[in-house]
Amino acid sequence: MLILFTDTDTDITPAQAQEYGYHLISMPYAIDGKNVYPYEDFDEFDAHAFYDLLRDGALPTTSAISTQRYIDYFEPVLKNGDDILYVHFSRNMTATFDNMDQAIAELKTKYPDRTVYTIDTKGITLMSLIIVLAVGDLYKEGKSIEEIMEWSKTEVDRYACYFFADDLKFFRRSGRVSGLAGTMGTLLGIRPIIYMNEEGKMVSVGKEKGRIKAMERLVSFVDELGDDVKNHRILIGNADALDIAEEIGAMLKEKYGDDLMIEYVSVNPTAGSHCGPDTVGLGFHAKRRSI
Repeated sequence: MLILFTDTDTDITPAQAQEYGYHLISMPYAIDGKNVYPYEDFDEFDAHAFYDLLRDGALPTTSAISTQRYIDYFEPVLKNGDDILYVHFSRNMTATFDNMDQAIAELKTKYPDRTVYTIDTKGITLMSLIIVLAVGDLYKEGKSIEEIMEWSKTEVDRYACYFFADDLKFFRRSGRVSGLAGTMGTLLGIRPIIYMNEEGKMVSVGKEKGRIKAMERLVSFVDELGDDVKNHRILIGNADALDIAEEIGAMLKEKYGDDLMIEYVSVNPTAGSHCGPDTVGLGFHAKRRSI
């Protein structure tokens, strides 16, 4: 039997994980010197409370999980005689997957007849979630692991994600976005437009002055890159900024119709530690990732 895994950096909720059969790997963050493991140390993510802490000056940090922790997640499944498919956030954003590789190699010596398959979404938060849910759909349809892996070879790069943040201090501190040098930030209302590239890295691709212009820019990417968008999910993610996300949703529906399959997503706290509050973005099926 094939057992699905994903991680909390993909924005998936426990309810969604249960619906699709995903086991959750918790990616931690530290706040006030204490490590917190989403959906292990709490049952429900209170996005407003978390992002208010950041607004008040908290600066959480994140870290990789250990090789042993990966073993603890995977071994019971392999020991039971099942294979694993782990759909995860971008390998190029963290060293945690080096630890995962070590865990898989160690487990392979103990369970040589079992296989751990992986799909790198080359994204994080909603960029990962839109792919995680698509894989979940295939799994529920009864597709084989060979069919799913073949699908991933082309389809992972046919989802695009663009977003902007209100406060750049979180991105600047994390150093995870290239191309931010020289950006004035929010002092003059400048909002860099960031996307997930084909290597699974965050890159600044321009800037807009004012929130409305930034929102319009995000919608323009759907016009330029969108592929069969009415027959695929559109995810609109937000870091405690649902009102902005819903405005973007309304703009999209005005263009494409009320029957768009729009879902609103809360950015998880581990990724949110890097982007900060009031970050908003959208993910959609595309001809390619970049303009």
